[in-house]
Amino acid sequence: MKRLSGIKIIGTAMGIMLTSLASAHHPIHGKFDPAEAMQLSGIVTKVDWRSPHVHIFLNVTNNNKPVNWAIELENPSILVDNGWKEDSLEPGAAITVAGMRARDGSRQIWGDAVTLADSGRQVYSVSSKAPAKPLAGRPVPRWPSDNKPALGAGPGGIGGIWSYPSEKALVEDDVNISMNEYGLLDNIDDAARVAPMQDWALARYVHRQQRQLQDDPTYLNCKPPGGPRQYQSDLGLQLIEDKKNERIFVLLGSGNRNYRLIYLDGRDPSGQVGGDDDNPLYYGRSTGNWEGDTLVVNTTGFNEDFWFTNGGLPHTNRLSMVEKFTRTDFDTLHYEVTIDDPGAYTRPWTASWELSWLGGKELPFSLCQHNRQ
Repeated sequence: MKRLSGIKIIGTAMGIMLTSLASAHHPIHGKFDPAEAMQLSGIVTKVDWRSPHVHIFLNVTNNNKPVNWAIELENPSILVDNGWKEDSLEPGAAITVAGMRARDGSRQIWGDAVTLADSGRQVYSVSSKAPAKPLAGRPVPRWPSDNKPALGAGPGGIGGIWSYPSEKALVEDDVNISMNEYGLLDNIDDAARVAPMQDWALARYVHRQQRQLQDDPTYLNCKPPGGPRQYQSDLGLQLIEDKKNERIFVLLGSGNRNYRLIYLDGRDPSGQVGGDDDNPLYYGRSTGNWEGDTLVVNTTGFNEDFWFTNGGLPHTNRLSMVEKFTRTDFDTLHYEVTIDDPGAYTRPWTASWELSWLGGKELPFSLCQHNRQ
């Protein structure tokens, strides 16, 4: 172990037991190197409490001189959900931080564990576990006008969001593959099993994986999380049903407060003349209808300027999706998507997961541009 006063560089592999479960909206391994574990000790000079990520600025003594480091942490909303506030850590506090260093060699690390020097207590730790559901399942709320399931709070109910997806990246159903929460494969040899990719698509997927997802346009350029990716974030979403105008708003806690519309009025899925009629979109154009208690949504008209899932599976502008939303009980939303993209895949394929209802919670205010330095 190399010692530089308040800095410890821990070998060439992770020598720190990671005590926080990250839920970052972008793949942190693209910016930070898990093979470069570090430990810093110093005095807090500032806490920058802004989205997309909180930063602690820390003076670390090196050769008897203070050197300022930036410690990157989770989104403020995620920290708040875990019981923390901006003043949970204040300037002047002495702390020790364990984490991994930025790949570009700058004085930045990802803070896996932040510990107060005087008490040994951790601050700003997080868990990505969904809250426990009631022991007895609650019935699905329904609209009195048509007896259809409510996709949100329902009539007279308390608002909330859908969050904590059971899967964080697209993988074909019934295929068992190990990957982290950003969609980074534990074994690159599993790449061909994730989905039925054409040769060029598999090569691109492997390349993105080998680069640790650091080319993710959502992280680099704040591109929206179109496609199924909008349902893969712990920052959550809301489904707002506009019964009068026969449409549903999908409001996102991530993606710069983006939203998409699903039309249920039987219209043709094309853009408006003089508007976006010939313009492919990040979220495509969506039309839907109810089949029993399941909302079925058809979406086409995507551009290619974004990653449509965590993990970097490619797509083309020939992508079309059939999404199915089924509220199986009050606290569970089952999401299923069938991907049909003859430009990238050899056949249509399906993936599915569940989201949990968080009653009384509002969507977080998260903007990509706040402090991306």
